[in-house]
Amino acid sequence: MRAMTTYTRAQTTGASLPTRRPPSMSPPFLFLILTLVLGFLVGGAYLGYFFYIAVRDAVAYANLPMLPYVDLTLPVLNPVAQIYPNPRAANNPEASTGLTGEALPNWEESERVNILLLGVDKRPDETISRTDTMILLSVDPATARASMLSIPRDLWVTIPGYGENRVNMSYYYGEKDKYPGGGPALAMRTVQYNLGVPVHFYVRVDFDGFRRIIDTLGGIDINVPEAIDDPKYPDMNYGYEPFYIEAGPQHMDGNTALKYARTRATRGADFDRARRQQQVLLAIRERALALDVIPKIPELWVTMAGTVQTDLQLIDILELAKLADRITGDRIETAVIDHTMTVDYRTDTGARVLLPVRERIRPLIERLFGNARPAVAPTPTPDPAVLARAREEAAREAQRRAEVAAALQQEGARVVVQNGTPQAGFELEVAEYLREQGFNVLQFGPADRSDYPRTVIVDYTGTTYTLQVLIDLFNVANENVRRSPNLKSDVDVRVIVGADFRLPKVPSPQSVRVDAFIQPNNP
Repeated sequence: MRAMTTYTRAQTTGASLPTRRPPSMSPPFLFLILTLVLGFLVGGAYLGYFFYIAVRDAVAYANLPMLPYVDLTLPVLNPVAQIYPNPRAANNPEASTGLTGEALPNWEESERVNILLLGVDKRPDETISRTDTMILLSVDPATARASMLSIPRDLWVTIPGYGENRVNMSYYYGEKDKYPGGGPALAMRTVQYNLGVPVHFYVRVDFDGFRRIIDTLGGIDINVPEAIDDPKYPDMNYGYEPFYIEAGPQHMDGNTALKYARTRATRGADFDRARRQQQVLLAIRERALALDVIPKIPELWVTMAGTVQTDLQLIDILELAKLADRITGDRIETAVIDHTMTVDYRTDTGARVLLPVRERIRPLIERLFGNARPAVAPTPTPDPAVLARAREEAAREAQRRAEVAAALQQEGARVVVQNGTPQAGFELEVAEYLREQGFNVLQFGPADRSDYPRTVIVDYTGTTYTLQVLIDLFNVANENVRRSPNLKSDVDVRVIVGADFRLPKVPSPQSVRVDAFIQPNNP
């Protein structure tokens, strides 16, 4: 049985279901509860404590401890949240476990609480959200400290029941296959399985709602460490929405803050992005502390409905809130699993991923989360010789890529990518991959039909090197390379992606010699 200090589930033991229509809570009351969670996770003493007092008084007024259970899972599908029988009552054998089967923390014993924050995104034509952000938050009531660990989305891990893949695929598989508990549950199990840290709860935030929350707060202030120029920041329609911001103090609206948190156009790529995301969360904290948020409660409630989902319950939220006045900004430690703890690696299918070096990650986990148990992994961390070979191969691969990209840039061929498969959005993945290799992809979109069995390449202007690299990349047979000379064409090469295409490795200079088609003195 989970022991609670103030409002406990034990008070409902043996309670029968009411025969009358159960009581309900108003949206403003639920907003107070939800804001209390977010205020604690990214906020500070005043905000968290204020909402704790507000919720405590509202609970006392509503005589809430006499009620069986409050379902706080969002989004709320109707204007009020109904009261349901407590699924974790004392006579329930699963009373003390969460979605991952882990024992939930005992508040009376001041046990550590770990919460997985998931940032999700979905384009209009997509049915399943994608996880772009994973941050493991930890709160230690005994020491009044908190920590925040960002997990790179390309980290190569074992997804329980699915084998090895990128860590962000765990959420996708959980949603697609209707895993018990959905994407959040499988993501929690995956993080727990690989890091050796129990994950008790989750909070899922929709990026669009995140943007609107910042706008409702009047924007945030961030000291940008370096100028960022991202001409290829993707929009929601598979095109571009260029993003540029100067270094130094900046006041950002929601749209700018979201771009700042998601762009990868810096030297540190995904690792820098993780640090910026943490920076944005802390900036929201500072903004919330500086505001009188009471007048904004109705607007924030509308904004947050449908954009935030969590399995934290009222009693958990109240206990977290009571800690908020003790955990100040200087007692929150942030960290990122970055390049010092991973090795760049390319899988057999050509995917570029990050191989974790567990010996380097383990000390960080122990520092942030206390005495973590050994992480479960199907294979041990590679020995030094294996790591050395992997690094050498990565260096050679980087050199080959640089040479190919330089030659492609010198030729400057304009490429269009069209999706000839039934896989929705595949043209975006292919376009992004080609751009990473140095191709000048101007446009992408669907082809005239979606049943191309083989990839077809159309050459309009005779850009020899680009054409040959594309032929090798897509393994296109001669009969599927078509030439349609048109020196006035706005496009040099068109690629119609067929069902045979899988993202390949970058061609090496041994297979496509850089100097075979372009001489150094060519313009």
